[in-house]
Amino acid sequence: MAAEIGKQVHVVTGAFGFSGQYIARRLLAAGHAVRTLTNSPRTPDPFDGQVRVFPLDFATPAKLAEALHGAEVLYNTYWVRFNASAFSHAGAVENTLKLFAAAREAGVRRVVHVSITNPSEDSPLEYFRGKAQLERALKQSGLSYAILRPAVLFGAEDVLINNIAWGLRRFPVVPVFGDGRYRLQPIFVDDLATLAVAQGAATENVTIEALGPETFTYRELVARIGEIIGKRRPVLPLPPWLGFLMFKSLGFLVRDKVLTRAEIEGLMTERLYVNAPPAGATKLTAWAAANADRLGRRYANELARRRDRVTPYAKL
Repeated sequence: MAAEIGKQVHVVTGAFGFSGQYIARRLLAAGHAVRTLTNSPRTPDPFDGQVRVFPLDFATPAKLAEALHGAEVLYNTYWVRFNASAFSHAGAVENTLKLFAAAREAGVRRVVHVSITNPSEDSPLEYFRGKAQLERALKQSGLSYAILRPAVLFGAEDVLINNIAWGLRRFPVVPVFGDGRYRLQPIFVDDLATLAVAQGAATENVTIEALGPETFTYRELVARIGEIIGKRRPVLPLPPWLGFLMFKSLGFLVRDKVLTRAEIEGLMTERLYVNAPPAGATKLTAWAAANADRLGRRYANELARRRDRVTPYAKL
């Protein structure tokens, strides 16, 4: 393609999605040629034709390698949040291994891989176990790599923070699991994108805890969001099993998996907390204040996003 002549080629999985879109924008701003591997090729192009689109065809690894041919860096944001009939953590691990193999075959110089805080192959939680398996595979692949470990992302298209605000706007109390004193460290999605692009230009093999500058207990997070949007609510501590049933019932109403058992356990065992310096500068509280009028006005439906591969992700 003529637009790639004389430029470094960078490939982003899911450039029409959440974090991938921000990474692609940063790469274009830096003057690079950008391709995307996507499961949503019919989604309206937010880049006005500046990004070449290829299918994320795990069934045909040769096509993955062909799409990656000539690329300098692969930015991998591909993953699934939970198991469902059409996708699973185990499937995501298998698919990502195919992607790493295709990158190696295509001669990609470096992989910037988005992982998660506290991955462990010994974890009882499949999400964190799968992420650890992929980190090990990438380290053993012979590819140059940067592994980024965000806890929770926030931004105009996010799910968790928006839906906390959505609940605060609609319900008289806020349910929390146990005492709610488990911690998490959200990072702004564009800060993660900035970090990813910087690591794409680097050469050292690194693993970075991609954390924001603020640490909250879950109770504090809910309280701060409530204050910011003008919807302070009393906290209702619940046993985890009862909280799960409550969120499962809500899921039937909104036709989504609002929160899974594994996500509750991950929260309560502080899988989303690491004692490390921040990698991003944007404060969640400042961002929420700037978007207070829009935050939580609509419900962000994860399953609907997975089913609908045509409509762009809704923003605040």
